[in-house]
This record gives sequence, structure tokens and C-alpha cells, in this order.
Amino acid sequence: MPTLNATIAILSTNGFEQSELVEPLNKLKEAGATVHVVSPESGSIRGWKDGDWGDSIDVDRTIDEAQAHADEYDALILPGGVINPDQLRMREDATTFVREFFKAGKPVSAICHGPQILIDCGVLEGREVTSYPSIKNDIKNAGARWVDKEVVCDEGLTTSRTPDDLPAFIDKTIEEIREGAHAGQKTA
Repeated sequence: MPTLNATIAILSTNGFEQSELVEPLNKLKEAGATVHVVSPESGSIRGWKDGDWGDSIDVDRTIDEAQAHADEYDALILPGGVINPDQLRMREDATTFVREFFKAGKPVSAICHGPQILIDCGVLEGREVTSYPSIKNDIKNAGARWVDKEVVCDEGLTTSRTPDDLPAFIDKTIEEIREGAHAGQKTA
């Protein structure tokens, strides 16, 4: 497999599901990608693992710094966790950053509760997606068709349900990044 010559943003804050950030981060780096953890604040953010606080991960760029270099990014990943997406979806800088990927037709991947951010971005209307089951009705109310599958891809938007789906999620995310921009992704 050729090296993944891409720069990826992982947008997250404190309370991300540990495996949903760390596993894609490591697999993308192994594939040859440059990966930046992007967060509202500089320093580090802390994961959530097995019902308690997990490891800290260094932040590479704040949202403001990443926004200033948005054209450098080829794709975006939104890990879940209950706390992380709930915090990000209330931040205008975060939703603006996410919308830019849709406007540019760039691949976006969201797992577990990560699609909650997409609700507030207004980019789910008419899309087929999956998520953690507890936010199924929220996804439907945002105009999406919710399905119960380990991975769903709709014009460059890749979604999965839980950490159990990470292998399929990561594989599909890498495939979509290799494909590049999708005209149908421009739904924002």
C-alpha cells in the first residue's frame, strides 16, 4: 500500500473516548499521514477510558491555529465520548472549522457520539449515517437516515457506532482520504 501522503486534523477536547482518538491517530501515522490533534486550548487534553479519566494527549494546534492553516488539511476525524462532542458542539469556532471541511468536499469521519458535532454544523440533512445508538433520534431529527452498521460512508462522510467498530472505521477513513475530495460532500 502506498504511503498516505495527507495531513489530517483530529478535532477533540477533554473527555474524548480514549481508543477513538488514539487508535486512528496511530494507524494514520503508521500509514504515513501527518496528524494534528486540534483543540480549543493548547497544551494537552485528557481522554476517557473505562468509566474514568484516561491518558493525556498533546495538542498540536488550537482551533484558531488550525483554522489559519485550514487549506493544509486533507481530512477531519471527530472522535466520540460523551463529554468531548458535547463540549465542542457548543463552540462556534469548532463548528465553523468542521463546516469548512464540508464546504471543501474533504473527507470527514465521526465515531460514536462524534456525529453530535455534525448536528450543530447543519450538515446531516439527507445523509445516511450511523452513531452510538443513544443519539439515533438526534441524528434523525437533524434530517439524516440513521442505520445500524459498523461503518457507513456517504459521499466522503464516514461514521461508525462504537469502539468495537474502530478497525472498519479506520480502514474506511483511510480509503476515503486516499480518494480525496468528494463533490457530494458539499452539503454545508
